[in-house]
Amino acid sequence: MGPLRKPGTPLSVVSANPTSPAGPQIHATLTDVTRIYAGSKGRPPFHALGPVSLNLRAGEFFSVVGPSGCGKSTLLDVMAGLNPASSGSVIFEGAPVHAKVPDGVAVVFQEDATFPWLTVYDNAAFGARRAGLPEPEIRERVEHALAFMGLKAFTQAYPAQLSGGMRQRVCIARAMVVRPRLMLLDEPFGALDQQTRLLMGDEMLKLWRDTGATVMLITHSIDEAVLLSDRIGVMSACPGRFIETIETNWPRERDSNTALDARFGELTARVWGLLRGEAMKALGSQT
Repeated sequence: MGPLRKPGTPLSVVSANPTSPAGPQIHATLTDVTRIYAGSKGRPPFHALGPVSLNLRAGEFFSVVGPSGCGKSTLLDVMAGLNPASSGSVIFEGAPVHAKVPDGVAVVFQEDATFPWLTVYDNAAFGARRAGLPEPEIRERVEHALAFMGLKAFTQAYPAQLSGGMRQRVCIARAMVVRPRLMLLDEPFGALDQQTRLLMGDEMLKLWRDTGATVMLITHSIDEAVLLSDRIGVMSACPGRFIETIETNWPRERDSNTALDARFGELTARVWGLLRGEAMKALGSQT
């Protein structure tokens, strides 16, 4: 591992600009992926996802929205190697994904995943220590990540002493320390109030720009998807599949003030127009 980058310097392994004269570089690919769970106690198999195909462009911020129960989290789990595809293929950086999270991939979940018995510093250092990095390098990375996430004053605090938003920052800092090239986020701000979600979205955009990583975000929030994303994949009711992918065409240097742009309303209306019927199907299947 080389020396820690200075803030604002993107990682060299993944282009921070997903487009080039030859077109976008493809970082990860799903091809005709399905996930079908075996039935139990006489019940038939449950078709949760797909078929789904997706090309994630290197360095882009891609969000997935869809009705409840459509397989969004299953999609992320399959992409991460946490849940095997029943059919189809998952490729990350040219190699198949099988049964474990590949090197270079970090996952952040909605649930508080901090370790309550560890300090903020040790929580952030956890992944790097498991990877066997030298302690001086871990210290440099952790200090940079905690300062970046606004947690420098809380290094010796324990999760119980932090707000929910701050605990999620610790989880993101832990992912940041291992320098992922692909970040998979499963509703990481779902338990937070709207104002905190907006501020956390700004922090995530800063992190995305600073690292040059590719980001895939699972979210129920249409506003969040429109604010943060380069592209939005809209999924159908279960079994989830992509019914449309929308380009937002926002500038890379953006933040929550994007909500003041007239196009923000147009894009949220377009996404809701696609989702409304699918959400009604999902509700009907649950009644």
